[in-house]
Amino acid sequence: MPEVMFAGPDGRLEGRYHHSKDPGAPLALVLHPHPLHGGTMNNRITYTMYQSFLRLGCSVMRFNFRGVGRSQGRYDGGIGEISDAAAALDWMQAVNPGHGGIWIGGYSFGAFVGMQLLMRRPEVSGWVSVAPPANHYDFGFLAPCPCGGLLLHGDGDELVPEPAVRKLVDKLNTQKNVTVDYRVFEGADHVFASHADAVSDAVEDFCGRAIARRQMALAAD
Repeated sequence: MPEVMFAGPDGRLEGRYHHSKDPGAPLALVLHPHPLHGGTMNNRITYTMYQSFLRLGCSVMRFNFRGVGRSQGRYDGGIGEISDAAAALDWMQAVNPGHGGIWIGGYSFGAFVGMQLLMRRPEVSGWVSVAPPANHYDFGFLAPCPCGGLLLHGDGDELVPEPAVRKLVDKLNTQKNVTVDYRVFEGADHVFASHADAVSDAVEDFCGRAIARRQMALAAD
């Protein structure tokens, strides 16, 4: 997985990028947890999602938000980090002009940033949110949510109580043409300490089927 450095809005950003041999492969961008609480692109669940998208045949990137690792700049309360994610997506699209759709995957704070990016980029075709901090941030901006996705949470999450996430899911599922596949892992805490394999299996199951459906639809046209 080659290291890449690309231009962000507040300096250069450090990432790891896998380029698929298939020029029509989907793109996947994976976003890490909160920079002020030790979140980096090497976080275990972030890396797990990266590997899952790689196995699905995607061109995939994970990167460090501003001020993390070798990325320049400093933490910006979420606003600048959304711009960082947009810059990463711009870079991926530039090197993959014939891509087959875009996935945004985010864990914890990264899930919040990913959903914000989703609202700004209509070309995104699917998303995965792991442990979105629904009790810390207002997700009311998802109105309407442009597409369905996969949401994973643990019933033992001590930082984000499961009912707060279920409330968000129920709200999204009332929207027209939006279906959220909500999977709750029994015994999983916020860091998914012993549930990384379950996260991987869920991502590959949901996204694999969605990618296959898209490919079949394109072949039929």
